[in-house]
Amino acid sequence: MIKSTTAHLFHVGDSRIYQLAGNTLEPLTEDHRFWASREVSHLSRAMGAGQHLELDYCTLSLSVGDVFVLTTDGVYEWLTGAEMAALIRAHWTDLDAAAEALIAAALENGSDDNLTVQIVRIDTLPERHANELYAALSTLPTPSELRPGSELDSYRIVRQLHASSRSHVYLAEDIASGEKVALKTLSTELSQDPASIERFVREEWIARRIDNQHVLNAPAQEHTRHSLYTVLAYIEGQTLTQWMRDHPQAELASVRPIVEQVAKGLRAFHRLEMLHQDLRPDNVMIDSQGTVKLIDFGAAKVAGIAEEVAESDDILGTAQYTAPEYFLGKAAHPVQINTPWR
Repeated sequence: MIKSTTAHLFHVGDSRIYQLAGNTLEPLTEDHRFWASREVSHLSRAMGAGQHLELDYCTLSLSVGDVFVLTTDGVYEWLTGAEMAALIRAHWTDLDAAAEALIAAALENGSDDNLTVQIVRIDTLPERHANELYAALSTLPTPSELRPGSELDSYRIVRQLHASSRSHVYLAEDIASGEKVALKTLSTELSQDPASIERFVREEWIARRIDNQHVLNAPAQEHTRHSLYTVLAYIEGQTLTQWMRDHPQAELASVRPIVEQVAKGLRAFHRLEMLHQDLRPDNVMIDSQGTVKLIDFGAAKVAGIAEEVAESDDILGTAQYTAPEYFLGKAAHPVQINTPWR
C-alpha cells in the first residue's frame, strides 16, 4: 500500500516484493516456506493455514523513480533478478508490457506454476507529512562544524549567518546551480533530543507548506541528505530588530506597512491551523525590496500533529513576546481574519 510518501509492505506466504536497484531486483520480503528436503517444501505461513495469521509488515520511504515488483514463485523461480530487471528496463515506457514480458520469459523457461506480476513505478510524490519528514531525517547524524568552503552533500558553505544555543544558520550555495540558500543545523547539545529534532525538521515542512510572500519558504529538495540539516530560502535583508535600531523615531507611515505585512503572514499560518508561537522582532525579516517575511518556525504548533505526538506543555517561544493565556495554562487557537487589508 502506498500512502503519501511511504510504502507500507504487508506480506505472508511465498509471493515476493522486489525493488528495482540498478540492473537487478532486491527482495524486500522473505518467503514463508519450510523446506522438508531439497525438492519438497511447504508454506509455513499462509492465508487459512492456521487459526491466527501473522503478517510481516514494514515501511519504506519513497523517492520519485522507485520501481516495485510483486510476483509469485511461478515467475521468480524461473528468472534471475538481473533477467527481470533487464526486461523491465526494456519496456520502461509500458509497464503492462513489462509484466507480460516477464510472464512470457518464465513460461519459455518452463514455468508450470501460477504466474502473477504487478509492477509499480513512482512518478510523482506529494509533499511529505511532517512525521514522514521526521522519520526520514531524524536518524541522520549531526554534521560536524561547518566553515566557509566546507561542502555538505550538494552545498558549499559561504559563511555563518547566525548561531544560538539551538541551531546554526549558514549561507550556502548549491554547487551545481549556484543558488543561494540558508542551511540550518541543530546544535550538538540538542542533537540527541527527539523533541528538539522533531521541531527542527518540522520547520522546513512548514516553510514548504505555506505559500505566502510574507512567510519564509523552502526550495524543493532533489538531493539525498546524509546529515541532519534543513534547507530554507535565503533572504537578503535585515531583521526587524535591526530596522528598529536604524529607525528609533520611525513615523507611523513607515511602521504601518510592516505591521500589515506581519499580519498577512500570521493570517497565512492561521488559515492552515498553525500558530507561529515565537513572533518577535528577531524573527521578522525585511528583504531588500521592503517585503516583510516571518521566519523561525521551531516553536510553531500545527493542528493535527499536536494530537499525534506528545507535545510538551512548556512555553516554546520567547517569554517576553508570548501570549498571556500561555502563562495561565490555557490553549491558544488561530484567529481567522476575513476582512481584507486596505
